[in-house]
Amino acid sequence: MDQARLFNRRRFLAAAPAAAALFVPRRVLGGAGQTPPSEQLNVAVIGTGGQGIVNIQNLLKHPDVNIAAICDVAEFWDNSQLYYRHHGGRGPAMQALAEHGRKVGAEIARRCGVHVDYRAMLEKAERTIDAVLVAAPNHVHAVAALAAIRAGKGVYCEKPLTHSVYEARRVAEAARKAKVATQMGNQGHSSDDIRRAVEWIRDGAIGDVREVHAWRGGPNRQMPAQRPAETPPVPKGLDWDLWLGPAKERPYHPAYAPLLFHYWWDFGSGTLGNFGCHTLDTAVWALELGHPAMVEASSTPLNDETTPAAAMYHWKFPARGARPPVDLFWYDGGLAPPRPDCLEPERDLPREGGSLIVGDKGALLSGVWSASPRIIPEKRMQEVRLPPRTIPRSEGHHRDWINACKGGAPASANFEYGARLTEIVLLGVAALRVGATLHWDGPNMKAINAPQAEPFLHGHFRKGWEI
Repeated sequence: MDQARLFNRRRFLAAAPAAAALFVPRRVLGGAGQTPPSEQLNVAVIGTGGQGIVNIQNLLKHPDVNIAAICDVAEFWDNSQLYYRHHGGRGPAMQALAEHGRKVGAEIARRCGVHVDYRAMLEKAERTIDAVLVAAPNHVHAVAALAAIRAGKGVYCEKPLTHSVYEARRVAEAARKAKVATQMGNQGHSSDDIRRAVEWIRDGAIGDVREVHAWRGGPNRQMPAQRPAETPPVPKGLDWDLWLGPAKERPYHPAYAPLLFHYWWDFGSGTLGNFGCHTLDTAVWALELGHPAMVEASSTPLNDETTPAAAMYHWKFPARGARPPVDLFWYDGGLAPPRPDCLEPERDLPREGGSLIVGDKGALLSGVWSASPRIIPEKRMQEVRLPPRTIPRSEGHHRDWINACKGGAPASANFEYGARLTEIVLLGVAALRVGATLHWDGPNMKAINAPQAEPFLHGHFRKGWEI
């Protein structure tokens, strides 16, 4: 049996009148025990694959959020063999809404609009949507986020914020001009752990920092150097042309979707793109890293289609006021930083990955999502006090964005910050792909010594998808 049929939308809408609108006025959303309509935030979700379903589940925890619309190019994604261990697509998203509705006694699935093309969704339902969450593949992030920003909506977008440096600049500029509430989906940024780490570093607990190492442990996914030769039929319920979006045309193959897009250059940016916005976050935030002066990278054999088995990246950041210059390193595919002298013999660096921020009085060691920060050596950890709480604590990554959309303070991973962090990551990808050290003119977005880097910095936009 076609699995997508198990999640046919009619399962949820069969009892609805034939002429019922996909969206209902705010005035009918209230009721006894429910958030008043005037306080509801109507959110549309673009991309309901693995991470999209996770985001929906997080949004449903907030009674003042109404999922007003979902949009995905596929009726069904089989994510059962991936780390999400659940299905995605329009059908499973509607099922998740229906199940939640039964728990809370509200027919939220019945009043949720269902769309295939986010552009048509924004055009048709613009007045009934307050905010948009983007959880589509990386190559669609910028075009979808920009469409929502231009419609005046608050936007939450998964990391990395964009697929190219040029896109990051455009998205940040658009959000700044539109003055909409934004948040990038690097969830560790809202933790108490990262705030404590940043406060420690800024309080001088490890002294002046001149060196940072970050890594993702374990092997990278082994990918072919060429595209698949087979051209299987497009699964029923999938609009493959819309999935490609701004990317160059190519035949459908399950090697690209639903999750392996991360490891194809046209759609993702490899392990660095997938985890850099998580693991580099502490250093970029604490040290106020902006434009690097130089970026270089090396890897195992490289090709034009897929990301390498292992890679190492190096950024040089100039001094920032009284702060000294910083060398930042990233390792993946089983590579790891050299063991620091200040790490006790009986302790190891986290195998799954993490960051090591090295100062002249010690170092700060934390996990992939800035988790469990500790100062090393242990002797130094015992000497320092807990830092003063100078950074406001978060109510939660989604909650902060919801509050910002409703007129509260900006979320701390807003696009102004998220674009800067993403740009640092994607500059590393560009240096790797061009095969040259990039001397970077940040304000003018130019590799001074390497004009051949321009295609990798700008990205590709198929006709009709330009930004």
